[in-house]
Amino acid sequence: MSDLRDPAPYDALLLLSFGGPEGPDDVVPFLANVTRGRGIPEERLKEVGQHYFLFGGVSPINAQNRALLDALREDFADHGLDLPVYWGNRNWAPYLTDVLREMTADGHRRIAVLATSAYASYSGCRQYRENLAESLSALEAEGLDVPRVDKLRHYFNHPGFVEPMVDGVLASLADLPEDVRAGAHIAFTTHSIPTSAADASGPVEAHGEGGAYVAEHLDVARLIIEAVRAETGVEHPWQLVYQSRSGAPHIPWLEPDICDHLETLGAQGVPAVVMAPIGFVSDHMEVLYDLDTEATAKAAELGLPVRRSATVGDDPRFAAAVRDLVLERAASERGRAVERCALGSLGPSHDLCPVGCCPARAPKPAAAGADSPFA
Repeated sequence: MSDLRDPAPYDALLLLSFGGPEGPDDVVPFLANVTRGRGIPEERLKEVGQHYFLFGGVSPINAQNRALLDALREDFADHGLDLPVYWGNRNWAPYLTDVLREMTADGHRRIAVLATSAYASYSGCRQYRENLAESLSALEAEGLDVPRVDKLRHYFNHPGFVEPMVDGVLASLADLPEDVRAGAHIAFTTHSIPTSAADASGPVEAHGEGGAYVAEHLDVARLIIEAVRAETGVEHPWQLVYQSRSGAPHIPWLEPDICDHLETLGAQGVPAVVMAPIGFVSDHMEVLYDLDTEATAKAAELGLPVRRSATVGDDPRFAAAVRDLVLERAASERGRAVERCALGSLGPSHDLCPVGCCPARAPKPAAAGADSPFA
């Protein structure tokens, strides 16, 4: 095997995701998992679950992760990368602890982890690392010889993540009526998070207003706008906006909300809008409901033509990017000098989350970082 295709020291890849219900009976137990420790009553969970019940109680995220698994396995096989790929979730089957137990039983000792979250934040990075630590501790308590896990770097600015989104925006613009196309605005959307969490996202040196979370999204938005301008000759007005807020009203979260933004644009006489969900890897429930259902209904109420561009999903370029991330990290772990693919102004993210990166709401052990309790 060529050194360029050598995944050593890694002997497996774990796709780590959020999870979602796969039927009506799963919805409330799933939401109980997501909100564990917050004391939310079952009746409130049933209210929140209405988004899922509108779609038969099924979140598309698990099917989308299965498709991504297939794409990764196909890409790895096509490029001679002998690395088995597993999949585990934080909040629904297949559960992370069960999958790590299976991987341990299969003899895997050094595992690369790809989280289905491209950006720095507590919920998008450190919380996954906390979940890994919890699962490894559970296996250790069972007397197992736990493997080492290394989380792959943030890939928000990798070409294999950005280029499919560029194509999605171009396709959405082309689908608009010709008389409104040139004047269309682009609303880049991502998950709203508390402003305090955004301000503390990324390494300590990145902390400040919006932190790394906002800075990384803005960098991707600029990359897409420039690519669209180069392709079409039009520089569309744009803004980073937010969706899927779920917190208490008195806690400040990132704004503006996509629906509020559509109202503002409608009042300004903007002829059309493309909603580009750059904060999401796949078309899961928050895209399906918050954009395709709620925001699209708001636009119809305003008489505002809208299109929603595609997420990356199982695009072959994204699968190739994951292969690149694995091999890059493997070579670095072997002491090789590595050229890391990254577009935009921020450069490639760190391999190892430093101390103080996306700090926890309350101190909890987190694996795969400089402060990991596991070697």
